[in-house]
Formats: sequence, structure tokens, C-alpha cells
Amino acid sequence: MARIELETIAHSYMPRPAGPDDYALKSIHTVWEDGGAYAVLGPSGCGKTTMLNIISGLLTPSEGRILFDGKDVTTLPPEKRNIAQVFQFPVLYDTMTVEKNLAFPLKNRKVPAHEVDRRVKEVAEILDLKHLLKKRAAGLAADAKQKISLGRGLVRSDVAAILFDEPLTVIDPHLKWQLRRKLKDIHSQFGLTLIYVTHDQVEAMTFADKVVVMYEGEIVQIGTPQELFEEPAHTFVGYFIGSPGMNILPCTLDNGRAVVNGGSVPLDPKLADAAAKAEGTLEMGIRPMYLGVSMQPVEDGMEGRVTMVEDQGSYRIVTVALSDHVLKASVQPSLPVAEGACWVSFPPERTKLFAAGKLLRAG
Repeated sequence: MARIELETIAHSYMPRPAGPDDYALKSIHTVWEDGGAYAVLGPSGCGKTTMLNIISGLLTPSEGRILFDGKDVTTLPPEKRNIAQVFQFPVLYDTMTVEKNLAFPLKNRKVPAHEVDRRVKEVAEILDLKHLLKKRAAGLAADAKQKISLGRGLVRSDVAAILFDEPLTVIDPHLKWQLRRKLKDIHSQFGLTLIYVTHDQVEAMTFADKVVVMYEGEIVQIGTPQELFEEPAHTFVGYFIGSPGMNILPCTLDNGRAVVNGGSVPLDPKLADAAAKAEGTLEMGIRPMYLGVSMQPVEDGMEGRVTMVEDQGSYRIVTVALSDHVLKASVQPSLPVAEGACWVSFPPERTKLFAAGKLLRAG
């Protein structure tokens, strides 16, 4: 395994980029620690796959360096980096048996036959492929093929990291859960460095110890699933993480309170002080589960209108129109809520403020 460092990496697919908008990646500097399980999360076009291909050597960055354990590998091809990469669609030899597919990377490296046999059996056991070893890959289901693709990376003992580029896209939901669970077990057992690219927040949250959130070619936050949920460093993280995402409202500051559409919300005094010193547009954010909804007037509440109530079984999603803004609240089924006039409240300890899109912290 290896400690992988991206040192001020930027990449443009244009021969002569004229400015930041011409770059798929914009000055990325981050470290993937040896043995970590990371997910790279973001919408299509944010630069996830570009960054993964730069790590693997399929792309050479326009700017910056890639270091493996302190060694500069920026210009090295993939075969010189000892990287295993699992793609969205399995890359296999369909005419070969499962056993021969798993053995292929080792035989290419002239590994002794007894060691090949031992490693293939060990990996087949881990991935529940033992009963398929003598079958040709061509006739297998999509999940089995993706397991073989994963196994081709695991079978090598010299890999610096295993990279996954949306590997479960073609797998049905139940099998996705099983394979994610299997990846977690493999990470616990072998301590491999795993980097998993996805646009699915559930995949990212259930797989990774640390989630790297990307937006418009930049890393906007790296953190645990709980950190991303409770302390989003950017409005994009707040909105992208969670279902529904965080409610984000433009606001102004007046005498220690956040003002929205003529109503106002009390703030933590230290947070209000930070907002008074901040530059850029102010926005207020609150998670749907923390937004208070009442059909009766409440202190520091703002009047709105419930326009929809969606029953999700163990909870309900309430849509509230607050002037020209739409808010989502997650409430218990026992809470008496119906379409019509309502009051919403923002608990100060759960209300976040953002300036120029970035989280403000009290103090």
C-alpha cells in the first residue's frame, strides 16, 4: 500500500486553457493516507473520474505532481504504479474461466505457480467465487463479473491502492448492498488503500471512513459522514448530502439576528459576530430534521404555508412555502401537520450561516 499525495494538481483537456473555467480540476492538494477507505463524491462533471485517472496514470496532469510514499510518479505509466482499477463496467476475458481471470495478473508478473494457486483460492474464498472458478466469465451475472474484476486487483500483494470508478452502476440495489458490505470486510481484513468514486451519497456514506466531496473541479470538504451532515463546509455539501438536502436561504444580519423575508431568526451570539465580519452574500442553512413546523403561532417563528405532506412510513416530509422560498421539514408521523397556514422555527443551535458559500463558525 502507499500514501498518495496530490500536490497542487490541476488539469485541463484544452491545449491552451485561458482561465479557471477551462480546467476540469483546479489546484487540488490532498493526501490519501496508507490503508484508508475513501469515497470521492460529487455530481457528474465535477472532476471525480479525472482525478482518479490522474492517480492511476491514465492521465498526466497539466500542472502539479503525484507522489506515492514521497516518490514522484507524475509521468509514470499505470503499469509502473502498481495500481489496480475497477471500472464501471467489468473488464474481463470472457473466454477464460473465473480461475484464469484471477490468475492472469500474477502470471503476467511471473509469480510462481504454487503462489498463483494459493492467491487465487484465497481471493475466491473472500469474494464467494469458489463455486464459479471453473466457469467461463461470459455466462455470469453482472455482480459476479464485478467481483472478478475486484478480485483481479486483490490477487496482487503489491498494489499501492485499488481505485473504483462507479463500480456498482450496473448492479441491482440488493446486490449493491452486498458488494459494499464485502468491500468493507475486505478493507478491515487487509487494510488496503481504497478510493471509491461515486455520485451516490448512500454508497459513499456506507463505504468510506472519509468522504471527499467535489464540486466544479475542486474539493470542497473532506470528512466523516457525520461531519459532512452536521458541519457542511460549503452550501453545496449541505444541499448535496442528505435526503432531502439542507434548506438554504439568502439572509441579512440585523442586531444579531438573521433576517429572511421580513422575519428574523435568533442566532448564537458568537456566530452573529462572525457573520458581521464576513464578506460575501450571507445564507442561512438548516437540515429538514431540525426545522420546526407548527400549525399554531410559536415564538420566533415565521409564518408560511404547508403545501404538501409526504408519508415516508417512519417519518413525513413536509413542504413549506415561505414567501418565495420552498423549505423541506422531516417530522414524526404523530405531529399534527396538514396543508394550510403554519409557522416554522429555526433552533439557533442547529442553524448554520454561510458567507460566499462557505460555512461560518462561531468564534
